[in-house]
Amino acid sequence: MLHDKRILLIIGGGIAAYKSLELIRLLRTAGAAVTPVMTRAASEFVTPLSVAALAGEKAYTDLFDLTDEAEMGHIQLSRVADLIVVAPATADLMAKAATGLAGDLATTLLLATDTPVMMAPAMNVRMWDHPATQRNLAALQGDGVSFVGPDVGDMACGEYGPGRLAEPAAILAAIQSHFASGPLSGKHIIVTSGPTHEPIDPVRYIANRSSGAQGTAIAQALVALGAQVTFVTGPASVPPPTGVTLVKVETAQQMKDAVMAALPAQAAVFAAAVADWRVANAGTQKIKKTAGGLPALEFAENPDILATVSSLDAAMRPALVVGFAAETQDVTELARQKRARKGCDWIVANDVSDGTGIMGGTENAVTLITAKGAEDWPRMAKAAVAQRLAQRMAEALG
Repeated sequence: MLHDKRILLIIGGGIAAYKSLELIRLLRTAGAAVTPVMTRAASEFVTPLSVAALAGEKAYTDLFDLTDEAEMGHIQLSRVADLIVVAPATADLMAKAATGLAGDLATTLLLATDTPVMMAPAMNVRMWDHPATQRNLAALQGDGVSFVGPDVGDMACGEYGPGRLAEPAAILAAIQSHFASGPLSGKHIIVTSGPTHEPIDPVRYIANRSSGAQGTAIAQALVALGAQVTFVTGPASVPPPTGVTLVKVETAQQMKDAVMAALPAQAAVFAAAVADWRVANAGTQKIKKTAGGLPALEFAENPDILATVSSLDAAMRPALVVGFAAETQDVTELARQKRARKGCDWIVANDVSDGTGIMGGTENAVTLITAKGAEDWPRMAKAAVAQRLAQRMAEALG
């Protein structure tokens, strides 16, 4: 897919810069030519020699290189690429690009280009959440810059949250999606999938029978139509799809955090079977049997991810929000009520009562609930349901 494509890779400074080496390898394996540009800070983490050796091309570092600049090198570099990728995009690089500063080669390239730009942020969670970074993010998105990640997880600094650089394979998938053709090309869609695990103690948890098969099939069908998909999955029993930005989570709160970090998006499909409750007094050590009787578990309500995203303001709410309703009785009526209660656009309802074999199975029979009414689909393979839903989403998003 990337044959004859030239990627200008700007490597920012930060511990995540080491992942740029793997990204270069993946890009070249996929057939792309890679021209690397490194900030001065990036050279503190990975060497220009290592980067150049993997890219098979010189690593550019200096705006005032006399040989390159005699031919207006910064202009040429910015114009010959098919896509400019900034990975890692530090808070400093994002701030400079958002305000049009051009004090080094990397920022000058970003200002002098009319080539599409994709950024993969990486920074401390507090830096990512800071209002200044969020303003810069909004400004860059308004300028047409696309984003991959950041992921949610543990950081080198010891903190946890959004700010991890997306994995190189996920960045590659986003780049491939950028060049893909199809009715959803250029559209970013979030898909949640699988169950969540809510801890009782470090050994036990509350979960459900969701395999993640339907969410995985939906993500794969959307990718096939050209979408850039962020796939947020709980501990599913089926392998994740290929060609997506993969975010693995355990709990409902982690899933909500990952979804919010992935916004904005043109659409979101909430296929995950999220636990409604969590154990508020979960043990920090394994709970032992005692003569005193059964342990007293206190429950708290989990965040409602579908309702939260559906109620966002117009600047952040996806144009199409699709929820799922797994019911065991009065499926269509309960799904209608859920659509009205949650404020989403569509609900995909299915009967998961005993004997249907749907939860954890390979087939599904759904009813699509929209503002126009209820539409029953025949029982079919989950992959076929996914393809039909993806096509309907493509039509709705235009």
